[in-house]
Amino acid sequence: MPLARSLAAALGALGVVVAAGCGGQTGAPPLSRDELLDPESCKACHPAQYSQWSGSMHAYAAEDPVFRAMNQRGQRETKGALGSFCVNCHAPMAVRSGATTDGLNLAEVPRKLRGVTCFFCHSVESITADHNNPLQLAADGVLRAGIGDPRATLAHPSAYSALHDRQGSASSALCGSCHDIVTPAGVALERTYREWRDSVYSHDDPRRPTQLQTCGRCHMTGSTGPAAAVEGAPARTIHDHSMPGVDLALTDFPNRGQQQLLVGKQLLGSIAARLCVSYDLADTAVSLTLDNVSVGHNFPSGSSQDRRAWVELVGYQGGQVVYSSGVVKDGQSITELAADPALWLLRDTITDADGKPVHMFWEAAKYAENLLTPAVTSDPSDPAYYSHAVTRPYTIAGVHVDRVTARLRLIPIGLDVLADLVASGDLDPQVASQVAVVDLGATVLEWTLPGGFGCLPQ
Repeated sequence: MPLARSLAAALGALGVVVAAGCGGQTGAPPLSRDELLDPESCKACHPAQYSQWSGSMHAYAAEDPVFRAMNQRGQRETKGALGSFCVNCHAPMAVRSGATTDGLNLAEVPRKLRGVTCFFCHSVESITADHNNPLQLAADGVLRAGIGDPRATLAHPSAYSALHDRQGSASSALCGSCHDIVTPAGVALERTYREWRDSVYSHDDPRRPTQLQTCGRCHMTGSTGPAAAVEGAPARTIHDHSMPGVDLALTDFPNRGQQQLLVGKQLLGSIAARLCVSYDLADTAVSLTLDNVSVGHNFPSGSSQDRRAWVELVGYQGGQVVYSSGVVKDGQSITELAADPALWLLRDTITDADGKPVHMFWEAAKYAENLLTPAVTSDPSDPAYYSHAVTRPYTIAGVHVDRVTARLRLIPIGLDVLADLVASGDLDPQVASQVAVVDLGATVLEWTLPGGFGCLPQ
């Protein structure tokens, strides 16, 4: 759609007189459904939201080479039985428009139909289930948002929707029903929404009226400003559409560096750590506590069968390493440390019907989780109050160390999973090499003997 028409329509929508130089008139017809399908049509009037979204993992969802590789392999190994299972979430408008049935032709699908688009999210009028993208889109051309008193617009009809209002729990149902996934075999593969619903963050605590923390409150931070970049637009509470989590683009993509910074900020204080050191006869006794202090769901979450989070703990004496657990070389998968008896690895494991560990979700018959759970109560007298803090002991035998370092490390998708996709010929090894390990800042701790025995932080 021509930029001038999009801008003119938006200006008219806000009751602003459109100058002749804009190339349009206030009487221009509303945007057609085909035009509304294209995020580019939103760009002129909502440039900040468009820019944020365009660098997000929602925009990247159908471009992600790991998704494409996994879908390609899944279609081949299931002889097409996988169907639209993957692409229904990664490019929902492509499926609903009939442009694809299995995602194998995404390179030929129009760009405006790929990814999780503006039109898809803002057209949702109802939810029929709690997993596998059960969102129902309205056929009335109305675009919905969390603004209680939307201005009349000539670009498109607008309406308030509780599903889009991050102040209420209904908005989490909108997000969560796409972020809980049950495989065709009935395995609850991704459970982020369920985890949130079981946590203290999903309801209002009468003693803490602000306890409710919706998905949007964490992943779409609010600010005050105009919802549209036109003269006369009133100040609103608007939301950042970058929506950072843990995943990042692995290929050239808009705002890639900015998104990495946002993910780092999101993770910075999400998990707290406490390191305690003491001497026991000839040994050094170390304990590390990881506390899910602010994540509203398990950590890690989402595709936890692919994620790898682990503790690296190293003991020194006189500058020499005398003990280590969870130390990997660059490019080495943490799963290669099978001989490390103290390895603390956070992830889901999936197995086939015979109990054999597998990487690919269509092979999974069941799962087992080893994750950090969120808070479930704000009542200190409830035994469950402490359930989100987990402590592991480490014994450094036969030596009194003078320095211990610890940190929690995370890789969004395991190098072992990527190697499997490379080996099957479905993923370019250059893409696999772009995955980076992230250290969670609040868990990076160092104890030294001059500082005395005890715990850090004190």
